[in-house]
Amino acid sequence: MSENSNSTGNSKSNPMREILIDKVTVNIGVGSPGERLDYAKELLSKLSGNRTPVETKSRTRNPVFKLRVGLPIGTKVTLRSTAARTFLDKALSAKKKFLLPSNFDSGGNFSFGIAEYIDFPGAKYDPKIGMFGFDVCVTLRRRGSRVKERRFRTSKIGKSHRITRDGAQEFAKSVLGVKFAEE
Repeated sequence: MSENSNSTGNSKSNPMREILIDKVTVNIGVGSPGERLDYAKELLSKLSGNRTPVETKSRTRNPVFKLRVGLPIGTKVTLRSTAARTFLDKALSAKKKFLLPSNFDSGGNFSFGIAEYIDFPGAKYDPKIGMFGFDVCVTLRRRGSRVKERRFRTSKIGKSHRITRDGAQEFAKSVLGVKFAEE
C-alpha cells in the first residue's frame, strides 16, 4: 500500500482527512562525546542510506554523569517521503510488526526502540562499531497541518482535524500492517 492510503477509507470523499507520514526520526543516545559517538554517527549514516546525522546536545548540567550544557551526547537523522517509508517498513519488520498500544501518544505519533542494530534487515555486525540500539519516532500529519507551523498568519488546527491515538493506531494497522501485542 502507498503512504497516501487512508486509514478510515473515506479518502475519496475528503482527501484532507487522509493520514500521512510526515517524518521518521532515528536517534541513538550515547551519553558522552568521543569515539562511541563517532561510531554511532557512522552507524546511523549506514542505516539511513548515507544521510548525514546531526549531534544532539545536553540541555542540562548533571555533575554525577559529568554532563554540562551543550555537550554532544547523541546523534539523530530525520527521514522524509519515500526514504522515511522504506526505513519504517524495515524497522517494523525488525520488530516483527508488533507494537504496544503504549507506543502511541495522544497526538497520534508513535515511537519504538530496536535493541540491537543487527536486528535491522540488511545490517551486519561490525566489530569496530560494537553494539548499539536505536529509537524510531514517527510523526504523522494530515494535509493542511502546515497552518500551525508557518511564520505568516499562524492558525490553530481544529479538533476534528487532529490525529488521535485511535486514528494513528488504525493507520498503523491498515497501512503499515502493524499488529498490537498485549501489554
